[in-house]
Amino acid sequence: MTVADPTLSKAGSSIEPSRGRGARERAAWAFVAPAMLAIGLFFAIPVIAALLLSLTDFDIYALANLDNLRFVGLQNYERLLTNPLFWGAMKNTLTFAVLGVPLSIAASLAAAVILNARVVKWRPIWRVMFFAPYVTTLVATAVVWRYLLHTRYGVINWGLESIGLPAVDWLGDPSTSIPAILMFVVWKIFGYNMLIFLAVLQTVPDDLYEAARIDGAGPWKQFRHVTLPAIAPTMLLVSIISVASFFQLFAEPYVMTQGGPAQSTVTVLYFMYEEGFKWWNLGSASAVAFVLFLCILAITLVQLAVAKRVGAYQ
Repeated sequence: MTVADPTLSKAGSSIEPSRGRGARERAAWAFVAPAMLAIGLFFAIPVIAALLLSLTDFDIYALANLDNLRFVGLQNYERLLTNPLFWGAMKNTLTFAVLGVPLSIAASLAAAVILNARVVKWRPIWRVMFFAPYVTTLVATAVVWRYLLHTRYGVINWGLESIGLPAVDWLGDPSTSIPAILMFVVWKIFGYNMLIFLAVLQTVPDDLYEAARIDGAGPWKQFRHVTLPAIAPTMLLVSIISVASFFQLFAEPYVMTQGGPAQSTVTVLYFMYEEGFKWWNLGSASAVAFVLFLCILAITLVQLAVAKRVGAYQ
């Protein structure tokens, strides 16, 4: 009669799970590899190439003959810091972001809260109507809004004149050009954020609202003490997305005002476009792109730090 060695059985049992774990890891890498390859080819390599390009004087002459390409180090960044046009574009971009982000979040959250109420009828229809501007072609809707804001023939000025107010040169006056574009941008994008808020509002337990009503809380206190804490992480996500979107405004001012009047609507991305494809200073345009990236990254880190301090996420 033979007795099995317990040490051998223990070794065999430990080898089998390790083999299974290794097979699962290889299978996981096989599934992930195509996505990682695509990210490397279409994101990582272009980003590295653009960073190297920002350290050169790549322009139309270098485009014709690479022998004209020179390494200039940080000179492109130094020129940006002394360029008043760049600082004007940065000021306009900050104005868009400071005004547009709260407006878009407030509009989308208000729409989501209203549509989440059970007393509202035909809620699917309202959701489609509010979301429709987001999926429509940006250029087409921007052209329509140009006609709506027209000084003489626009519907908005017709409405103002019908109540005794003077017509406003929305897109021709530097003091009203940014608010005019903001009206269009908020109308265009708030439906997307509305769906995000609507999805998270439907996950808030009804028991919390019932407990708040029993304690005597009205609609405003319920919103403040129940709804806002429950959707705080989603609010952080939407704010980060909105900040990045407003810092990358380009098509709206390009179609509606072409950066005017008096360059009052030139954004950083619009300035980068002109540097790269109007003046063919591709090295300088790449430097603008990385400065914009650093600005968005810095603001995002500040948002995360503030949200962590107030307890919006752990």
